[in-house]
Amino acid sequence: MLDNINVGAVFLDNHLHIKCYTREAVHLYRLVASDVGRPLSDIKSNIEGEDMLFNAKSVLDTLVPFELKIHTVDGACYLARIQPYRTLDSMINGVVLTFSDISQLVRTQMAENEARELTIGIFDTIHEPLIVLDDELQVITASRSFHNYFQTTEEGTVGRPIYELGQRQWDIPELRGLLENILPKNLVFEGYRVELDFLGIGHRKLV
Repeated sequence: MLDNINVGAVFLDNHLHIKCYTREAVHLYRLVASDVGRPLSDIKSNIEGEDMLFNAKSVLDTLVPFELKIHTVDGACYLARIQPYRTLDSMINGVVLTFSDISQLVRTQMAENEARELTIGIFDTIHEPLIVLDDELQVITASRSFHNYFQTTEEGTVGRPIYELGQRQWDIPELRGLLENILPKNLVFEGYRVELDFLGIGHRKLV
């Protein structure tokens, strides 16, 4: 039955000896059938930089589950979890180490981050102040020229609703109505003029 589980798992008894393991676990530990009953400390690990045996001892002592991201020597990335397991009569009978392969997810996230950084780099070469909003009118990103022109910071801008920026100068009925009517209908507008007063930089006419 364990061979049908697509997650690497190693079951250890209260002495941290191997009780059983799944087929996927051999990517993390160099296990063979005759290793059942041996201490996990005897088994060569493919995990880089983490002492999983120490973590397993800690979980067995405290009964507090533990989770971390690990890498293997071949470059794979796993989400590792260690938790105590109980018998049917609720007695602690050791710990189980599980390993979920998240390599593809990590690669996707890295690619998305690289694409975002490239977009921001291009965005920052545009001289006009620009700001990008999501469908809830919260700021996704703002160009460097926007921060320079309106004397704002990325920390005080990104993730906030546009109406809450600065001293709420952007919260005017005309702009609110325009934005809230455009986004739901996927419309585009050009040449809209608005005049606002900004603390520290004075009166501005924006198009």
